[in-house]
Amino acid sequence: MTIQARRSETQPMKADRTIAKILSGEPTLIVALGDSLTYGWMVSKGYLDFLGEFLRAEYPDSAIRIMNRGIPGDTAQGGVSRVRNDVIRHRPDCALVQFGLNDAFVGCSPEQFRCSMEAIVEEIHECEETEIVIVTSVCLGGAKDNAFIDRFYRVLEDLALKHNLPVVRVHKYWQQKIAGGVKFESLVQFDNVHPNMVGYRYMAEAVMDVFSPSLS
Repeated sequence: MTIQARRSETQPMKADRTIAKILSGEPTLIVALGDSLTYGWMVSKGYLDFLGEFLRAEYPDSAIRIMNRGIPGDTAQGGVSRVRNDVIRHRPDCALVQFGLNDAFVGCSPEQFRCSMEAIVEEIHECEETEIVIVTSVCLGGAKDNAFIDRFYRVLEDLALKHNLPVVRVHKYWQQKIAGGVKFESLVQFDNVHPNMVGYRYMAEAVMDVFSPSLS
């Protein structure tokens, strides 16, 4: 790992343009493109619901709207076909992009995943006012599965570094919670993959970090 990569992890980039827009009091639109973790599969409150609560608490005078464009089972390749209609046409201030788990387990290679994610980022970059935030998915319950999915998360980290984008390492935030004594089983539903509401709250906490003002 390079010094630059280490710095990006220990001192994560903030979504500074979006924060500035929120602080201005102007209406701020965030669009989230992703899979079932973005959608909030099988729960009454997903991570975007929690994120909205956290943002309104942090910025009570703001006018923030979040659009959920998550589709269960989708992959980054599917995101490529949806990004123009689901994100760009709305001209959001910020786009949260979350893919990886489905890509890994349907047989997509890390390089194919990289190509699809590059295409998504390049498409959104055409909308100059839209700030992009890359979001990883959750960690899994076994070392072997985590080693497998980490190859895809490294693609996201490399992509964020290449394009100078904020990246939210949700999987590492979960790992920190687990290392602190939280049981993995308490964060997931019956399939041991999809978060329950506690897991989604942790996911939102991780994402909220890029929207919290930097300490001076």
